[in-house]
Amino acid sequence: MVVELFPLQTAGGIALFLGALVLVLVIAALLSAIEIVDAYEKRALTVFGEYRKLLEPGINFVPPFVSNTYRFDMRTQTLDVPRQEAITRDNSPVTADAVVYIKVMDAKKAFLEVDNYKKAVSNLAQTTLRAVLGDMELDDTLNKRQEINARIRQELDEPTDEWGIRVESVEVREVNPSKDVQRAMEQQTSAERKRRAMILEAQGERRSAVEKAEGDKQSEIIRAQGEKQSQILEAQGDSISTVLRARSAESMGERAVIDKGMDTLADIGQGESTTFVLPQELSSMLGRYGKHLSGSDVKEDGTELESLGFDEETRELIGLDDISEIIGEIDQEADMDVEAMEQEAQAIKEGQDPASISDPDDVIEEMDQEFQEGQTDGGAPVSESDSSETDDSATTN
Repeated sequence: MVVELFPLQTAGGIALFLGALVLVLVIAALLSAIEIVDAYEKRALTVFGEYRKLLEPGINFVPPFVSNTYRFDMRTQTLDVPRQEAITRDNSPVTADAVVYIKVMDAKKAFLEVDNYKKAVSNLAQTTLRAVLGDMELDDTLNKRQEINARIRQELDEPTDEWGIRVESVEVREVNPSKDVQRAMEQQTSAERKRRAMILEAQGERRSAVEKAEGDKQSEIIRAQGEKQSQILEAQGDSISTVLRARSAESMGERAVIDKGMDTLADIGQGESTTFVLPQELSSMLGRYGKHLSGSDVKEDGTELESLGFDEETRELIGLDDISEIIGEIDQEADMDVEAMEQEAQAIKEGQDPASISDPDDVIEEMDQEFQEGQTDGGAPVSESDSSETDDSATTN
């Protein structure tokens, strides 16, 4: 009995073991046959070492157990270029590092044409950076950063295209000369700044002197103009005052002569003689004085006592040519507001209204015109012929 049951138990265990083994193999085959690819990558598929295709993002089925996949990130990737030492064209040592931005454009080429595309691009960037810096002078390496970037990118484009890689950008982060060169550059920069400071200071002083001189010039011009205007106003005022005083003195000339003549007659009358011989000028003066007092010629027995006029030499000597006209002008000028004129002249002198300055000749001409109009309206003007009608006759008492 015991011997018979043992073979049955042994066969069942083997069958159960084989079933479990098959199940495990099936599960492993399924897991090996399914490849899930992310959206930002592609994978190269090889079967028995032979390249078959690129697996697209999503679920992909591949031959189980005999397939291998290689992942390629299709996003832009950053590669740090280690710091490199180079000698510039003018024999100045410099150190520089850079950053390279690359992107896989063809995963098949990146898989078949190059072993490790990241390492290959990094090494190529290092050698290119040293070559570009060695072909430039020190000042250019420090100032022309964009030109360095463009040249490195251009040098990397051709070989990386064969690998299915595109170099999107190259950025040189630092370019540092040696310490000795840096110290010399600092001294040069300091000297240059001192030179510029001295130039700017000299230019500032020169401009300040020019501005000051210009200001003094403008001040002198304004002061001279003010003094000139003041002198003009003072001269105009003195001229007007002189003309008025002269005309006032002329207007008093005839009256002074008449008064002097009357004093002479009084002295003559006090003498003992009863017969007097009067000169022509004195008899003419008596007639003019009587006319001045009564408004008409003196009459004796119904006959007018004619007064002789002065001869031309005497009239010119005592200034009686325009006595009537001067007296009329003085009467009209007496009505003028002299105080207002003085205030106006003072205001003009102080610069309040420079545009209202009048020429003295214009003022005198206006006064003469107003006098002539007054004479025309009031009566016939007195002419020299009327005042000298009796120059050739004389009266003796």
